[in-house]
Amino acid sequence: MKTNKNLLIVAAVALCCAATAWFATSIQGRERTYKVEPQVTIPEYRTDAARAIDAYERLMDRLMDLTEKNLDRINATVFDIAKKLDSIDDRLQKLSERIERIENALGIQQPKTRTSDDSQTKLPCSKTHKKTEK
Repeated sequence: MKTNKNLLIVAAVALCCAATAWFATSIQGRERTYKVEPQVTIPEYRTDAARAIDAYERLMDRLMDLTEKNLDRINATVFDIAKKLDSIDDRLQKLSERIERIENALGIQQPKTRTSDDSQTKLPCSKTHKKTEK
């Protein structure tokens, strides 16, 4: 009886192992698939033409900045020149007024200003160059 009991225990253990193996999915050979999405990015392939275009754009940006700075400097210089010319004009105006007062005090007559008729000079031979009609 003891051997039957041992045999029965071995059979029960074998049956439990067989049932466990039957219901286990990893032992049955089913493959599990996992969806893996990598987070690694690969830089895009750039051609030589694309690199040349990028270099040209950078060069144009630098040239535009340089041009803008130069134009600002020229603008400042022109502004300084305009201020200087305005001050010279004011001085000339004051000098003209002073000379006019001095001339009035000394009784000096002002020279005649030229009119538009005086500026046109007449040629002395203008009558001799007329066309003669036949």
